[in-house]
Amino acid sequence: METTHRPEPADTAGTTVTTRTTGTTPPTPPPLGEHLRSPELRSAMLVQQEVLFAAREFLRGREFVELLPPLVGPVTDPGGRGAKALDVDYYGRPYKLMTSAILYKQASLKGFPRLFYIAPNVRVEPPETASTGRHLVEFHQIDVELAGGTRRDAQELAAGLLTHVVEHVWTAVPHVLRELGRDELDFAELRQGKFDTRTHEEAVAALIGRGHPQSPDAEIDWAGEKLLSLEADRPFFVDDYPKGSRGFYDREDPERPGVLRNFDLIAHGGFGELVSGSERESAYATIVTRMRESGENPAKYAWYLDLAREGIEPSAGFGMGLQRLVRFLTGLDALWQVSAYPKLPGVIAP
Repeated sequence: METTHRPEPADTAGTTVTTRTTGTTPPTPPPLGEHLRSPELRSAMLVQQEVLFAAREFLRGREFVELLPPLVGPVTDPGGRGAKALDVDYYGRPYKLMTSAILYKQASLKGFPRLFYIAPNVRVEPPETASTGRHLVEFHQIDVELAGGTRRDAQELAAGLLTHVVEHVWTAVPHVLRELGRDELDFAELRQGKFDTRTHEEAVAALIGRGHPQSPDAEIDWAGEKLLSLEADRPFFVDDYPKGSRGFYDREDPERPGVLRNFDLIAHGGFGELVSGSERESAYATIVTRMRESGENPAKYAWYLDLAREGIEPSAGFGMGLQRLVRFLTGLDALWQVSAYPKLPGVIAP
């Protein structure tokens, strides 16, 4: 089991706080200059640029158009899973930094039926997540949306994108991966396009059977996700999360009330979630109902609801975490090792 570790309090003088870990807990960043000079970061950045090249090649080859996402707005994605959004004073109005641009992706379907972002996101994660090795306050997503798409369409696209990226990186910079200790055989199933699928209900039953106390009404927690990931030899989808566990924009299955037509894609080897996605709610009345059910005030989402009243295209899409993907490819212990300017939850950093 992973050793729990809580970071030291933020330094009120604004200097970098370095915390040291023991056991299997991932280490925390050294001072920025030392971090920028590290061979591991250089290797990670060489892998990252190949990931970005391959992702754009794959998506543009399928007629997706890259847009630049907004950074601030009157509202942002409320489905931050315990993370908070940062407030911005926007000419006297309370705006938010984007935790994700999901609402803008749906809006953009009006002019771009196949679109993607390489989107920067800011989420103020709980300090206790600093030791998971899988959380940063600043991170990027390969954010994709497809008008008229189903969950199956989004899953096939995510699987194809991941397979293409992994194949390209192993072709372009195999020496970098080998120097980091990675073995091509660990990616063999993935490179052949082999992915498994299980439902959320099945994942919960498997965890409870192993003695892990996983709630059936919530997302798979970090410890449970890692447990399932370690047991797998290829990536796998988890479908059908329960209503209430995700944002109002994940479509409820009309034939199975209480079940969402969404998914996660979990990497094998203990690296956990790489992708979250779903079919989207697009009917105005349903969106308003789902907002109220999830405790959101529809009045805050006026611009989005105005577009929904005009008509938003039904769609499906997903976000693939860029740093999580690079960590999976490089095999490094923590996300901060694959970020040039890492910001760990609860730790003050430049």
